[in-house]
Amino acid sequence: MTQKNKKIDEEALAEAYNRALSLEKSGNFDAAAAAYREVLDLDPDDHGGASVRLASMGRGETPLKAPDAYVATLFDQHADVFDNVLVDQLHYCVPLLVRQRVQALELGPFKRVLDLGCGTGLTGGALRDLAEDITGIDLSENMVEIAHEKDLYETLYVAEAVDFLDDNEEAPFDLIVATDVLPYMGALEALFFGAVDNLLPGGLLIFSSETLPDEAFAGHPFMVGPHQRFAHSEAYLRDRLTATGFEIVEVTDITVRLEEGEPIPGQLVIARFL
Repeated sequence: MTQKNKKIDEEALAEAYNRALSLEKSGNFDAAAAAYREVLDLDPDDHGGASVRLASMGRGETPLKAPDAYVATLFDQHADVFDNVLVDQLHYCVPLLVRQRVQALELGPFKRVLDLGCGTGLTGGALRDLAEDITGIDLSENMVEIAHEKDLYETLYVAEAVDFLDDNEEAPFDLIVATDVLPYMGALEALFFGAVDNLLPGGLLIFSSETLPDEAFAGHPFMVGPHQRFAHSEAYLRDRLTATGFEIVEVTDITVRLEEGEPIPGQLVIARFL
């Protein structure tokens, strides 16, 4: 029996994960790292995001993306309180910022919109009256169920963003939007190429990202920040977009959200597929 098919020892996993968290919070990062590696041995699919926490502590390689199992588990667990926590407590307003910039630049209306990482439908709601047809994609089934109840989307799928872009055979879109998606992705080449394959010529890609001071990147294009989310350098975003065939319309510095009362800096990027 392979390890992937082996039944997870939930009790041992919970013990190792809680021990790792406790050690991390106490500042004993080396011991925490050892415990997180135990977690990964018990759960190779990494539902708890141990690989991301290792990278955040500087005790492991930066993964190319957050594990799908981790992202799905994280958002499934928080789906019922997601809107309240994100908007009311963390002051997340990126969907409204997207709407403001779209209107200020006199972009749209749009025939077909793809909302990657649609969550409970915050961005779909912000753009609903600017689009004829909106398709929503999210890894979390619980999130998609809540979005469905809001009746904002013509079509909803439970899927990983890049996988959907690779497999989609429906008509192309004139707008692809990805708010709060990049914090769970490191390398962006597959996402950008997938967007190109699903956009009409002249179509727009709009996304938000989190960032850090230039010195924190130390020459790296992206890294896992202190809150276990990926941060990207603006230079990397610009370079990859241009290399993929996009023209950058604008990059706006924004506050993405609050974390422990502190603003998290980021960018709102609008790019056009030439």
